[in-house]
Amino acid sequence: MKKLIIAIAFAGSALSINVAEAQVRVNLNISSQPIWGPVGYDNVQNYYLPDIDAYYDVNAQLFYYNSGGRWISARELPPSYPNFDLYRSYKVVINRPHPWMNATSYRRQYAGYRGRHNQVVIRDSRDQRYYANPNHPMHNQWNGGQGQRGDQGHRDNGRDQQHGNNDNGHRNNGRDQQHGNNDNGHDNGHQQEDHGQGHR
Repeated sequence: MKKLIIAIAFAGSALSINVAEAQVRVNLNISSQPIWGPVGYDNVQNYYLPDIDAYYDVNAQLFYYNSGGRWISARELPPSYPNFDLYRSYKVVINRPHPWMNATSYRRQYAGYRGRHNQVVIRDSRDQRYYANPNHPMHNQWNGGQGQRGDQGHRDNGRDQQHGNNDNGHRNNGRDQQHGNNDNGHDNGHQQEDHGQGHR
């Protein structure tokens, strides 16, 4: 009986460890965040881009923008945003699913962030956690996450409001290679998918 109790206790401990490890893997997506994203977030589901009233789903690597009253998903921003600079524009982290379906609320809530250019982006960070991203300019110095943090970005586990400093980003229309689970860069061509009206 004693051996049975010990075996059950051991199995329970192993299960708890496996669950905890799985939660960490699910909740942390630092290496999947695009290098034009802001520093300071261990996990990001979506960015809201108030300058153009569009969204970016980090895990799916898709932009969502409104066209004719319908939300369209695509790997790249449409040609109607030729001069939009992802590195310099302000990004709001929204860790809720399908935020574009509540666009009216977010548009009103984050209207004050339009025109801001004061975020440090991942590309310019010297926090070695971001070196795991193969598109980071310091990726060749990544040591498996054993190094110390190299900047003073604020850590955040899902709060929407962000803080940052001025950066010297370059223009990009979503055409940089992004690391994720589905592909190793942008698609050939401009794939789009209609997601219905939602809230404009």
